[in-house]
Amino acid sequence: MNPILRNASRTSVILFIFAIIGTAMMAYTFRQTRPIIEKSEQAEKLALIDQVLPKAFYDNDLLASHRELPADDLLGTRKSSGMWLATKNNTPSGIVLEAIAPEGYSGDISLLIGITAEGVITGVRVTKHKETPGLGDYIEFAKSRWVLQFNGKRLEENEPAQAAHWGEFRRSQNDKSRWRVKKDGGEFDSRAGATITPRAIVKAVRQALEYFHKHRDVLLKPIEASPV
Repeated sequence: MNPILRNASRTSVILFIFAIIGTAMMAYTFRQTRPIIEKSEQAEKLALIDQVLPKAFYDNDLLASHRELPADDLLGTRKSSGMWLATKNNTPSGIVLEAIAPEGYSGDISLLIGITAEGVITGVRVTKHKETPGLGDYIEFAKSRWVLQFNGKRLEENEPAQAAHWGEFRRSQNDKSRWRVKKDGGEFDSRAGATITPRAIVKAVRQALEYFHKHRDVLLKPIEASPV
């Protein structure tokens, strides 16, 4: 065999062996670290969920209650999104919904929203956004407490504590004007020169509450039940 070809073959074999060893090492490392990574991810998710639905509202394994919801205009979603069902003493006490505010200044704004079984907001957090740095930072809880103004809000101040059916709730809902930023005549604060972002979030939270009322009976069913 030509010496050049022989050297090339030897080099190829050596590289192939190193590739096998490298792949095996990566696979082993992945198997060893994956449980640790998953545990860390779950802890981070639960910590975020606890910000929108305090632990006092539930005594179940909230992460285990996760289910997928189909895309819905009221949630602003174009693909399935998640929800978690909270129970206290085996009784549904609230849910956490993933939602999207699609009308942000720079695109989609991802939200996590906690709602009690009676339809009261317990917390809202922005989990992802592309708003202009500096101008849109105040929607992040780590940089501002702007999102806290949603706490305790419901669709209508005088709505029934538990509207059993969507039709009953719709008949009681005759004014959405307060679900706007103050510049537009509503109740929610916004920053001067940056109203597009808060408008989008306020609208998304209101629509998430509408979604909750529309599907309340199904959303609060035990985890074994089929999602809406």
